[in-house]
Amino acid sequence: MAVVTRSTDRPAAPVLGDDPALAALLDAEDERRRSQLHLLAGENLSLPGVRAILGGALADKYAEGYPGHRHHTGCAQADAVERLAVDRARTLFGAEHANVQPNSGTAATLAAYAAVLRPGDAVLAMSLAHGGHLTHGSRANFSGRWFDFHGYGVRRDDGLIDLDQVLELARTVRPKAIVAGAISYPRAIDWAGFRTVADEVGAYLVADVSQTIGLVAAGVLESPVPYADVVCGVTHKLLRGPRGGLLLCRSALAERLDRAVFPFTQGGPAMDVVAAKALALGAAAAPEFTAYAQETVANARTLAGALDRIGLRPLTGGTDTHLVTTDARGLGLTGKEVERRCEAAGLLVGRCAVPFDDAPPAAASGVRLGTARATAQGMGPAQMEQSAALIERVLADGSPEQAGAVAREVRSLLQRFPV
Repeated sequence: MAVVTRSTDRPAAPVLGDDPALAALLDAEDERRRSQLHLLAGENLSLPGVRAILGGALADKYAEGYPGHRHHTGCAQADAVERLAVDRARTLFGAEHANVQPNSGTAATLAAYAAVLRPGDAVLAMSLAHGGHLTHGSRANFSGRWFDFHGYGVRRDDGLIDLDQVLELARTVRPKAIVAGAISYPRAIDWAGFRTVADEVGAYLVADVSQTIGLVAAGVLESPVPYADVVCGVTHKLLRGPRGGLLLCRSALAERLDRAVFPFTQGGPAMDVVAAKALALGAAAAPEFTAYAQETVANARTLAGALDRIGLRPLTGGTDTHLVTTDARGLGLTGKEVERRCEAAGLLVGRCAVPFDDAPPAAASGVRLGTARATAQGMGPAQMEQSAALIERVLADGSPEQAGAVAREVRSLLQRFPV
């Protein structure tokens, strides 16, 4: 498929001939990419065109403000590029308004909160222990320090979001906003259900789909746009664009949201990144991208089933997305130990919390994986089964010898499906 065209990593040394120390580090990173199988949920391969645009002519352009209202001259091309990115985002998601300037998903969420909240306002969001993000109320993050967050969670019996609990909390807390979305929740979200709760208590509904916005773009998951007041997302991960944030909202909130990005939380946007976002948003409208998204979810379901058979139980019984979250306690391991053993063998996975478990976050009891990058490299169900088998071997035998043997098989696999 055209959308999964593989890029070619080129040695950095010819470009950085005057800085051999840095060139050596960049070359080492290229080698690492070629020798490790990335099953990390938040990583993907950016489109080759994206990498070509980053650092191009627009990287030097200061374009503080918005198209037609910049604080610097010489912005004709910058204006046209940003308008193109905005138009593509609005068309792709059916949104009334889009802002493509946020530098990251966290920056986008900060701006969304700034548009509809004031410090001290009450907010409902998914508990971090049940799959929520740092921006959903962590005390280490601005969200938990500036706002009064209350966490909802999932049910014990099936691991799915407990909307009854959300409603009960909303009636008690009377939040100014409800945040729907998560970082470690692999199931589709009931946007209509959240909208009903928000309407009952007069709250704004903020949808955080940073993990799954690419699946929304492809029509694989239901869009939150018709239900949410503000939608926060990123252009990397499944969209295969540059690292950066994206905001969608209704026209009534457009001015407030734009002012929350600039001048409240950011200065001038990175215009080369905005151009790369335009490319990714255009590519996401192609039929090839839809096929890629469908294959990514199919691979995740295959991987979830294979991991279940080796003792890593899927937390919700499966997945509707690219995410697979599993419980390692049945193997007598922590998520951190699984992460460590796998990395030693060239397999990159992450750890996550298991709801209702008391393990400290640094260790965790869950394992979080994703299939977006492996699918972008052309891998399919057979390779997902193979990956689970390799994981099983290093979890059963954590010796350096086993890690070395599995690492060689990983390299062999990546030679067939190169970066």
